[in-house]
Amino acid sequence: MEDTMTSQKSTQELAIEGQKHLEDTIESAFQILSSMNEELCNPNFWSTSSPSTNVNGHHAPPNGDATSSDVVETGGGALDEARLRHKASVAALRTVINTIPYSRKAKAYDNDSMSTDELDAEKLEERASELRKELENKNKYLKLLIDQLRELITDISTWQSPVAV
Repeated sequence: MEDTMTSQKSTQELAIEGQKHLEDTIESAFQILSSMNEELCNPNFWSTSSPSTNVNGHHAPPNGDATSSDVVETGGGALDEARLRHKASVAALRTVINTIPYSRKAKAYDNDSMSTDELDAEKLEERASELRKELENKNKYLKLLIDQLRELITDISTWQSPVAV
């Protein structure tokens, strides 16, 4: 159901949505790194003797002071939440990226008044017209430069001619 809604969006709308998902992906990746850093910097997770783990797979503190819920709250829960958020944002971003080509195809088929070939021909004609105008302006400028060069050559010829006394 969501794919049909996404394919009806314009490429610009999809780009905005994709940018939002990309920002979410970056933010969740940063949260993953921060959570990992917290876990690595927390000595309660380090094991100096035989590693004992709780039900969630996190190391229990060697002194046994913290309960398994304390361990989850301090480290693993935030990391797992960030991982899930990252997975979801990456999946949403992939969906948007995969939808963009289909939105372009749908847009091309939606043009009932003109076919794609006619639109391309019209764009080419406009570009040709722009190039003709640019060429005309450059030709005028080139003619001006040639005239100035002729005047300069005439002036130099006049200066080099022998003076009749």
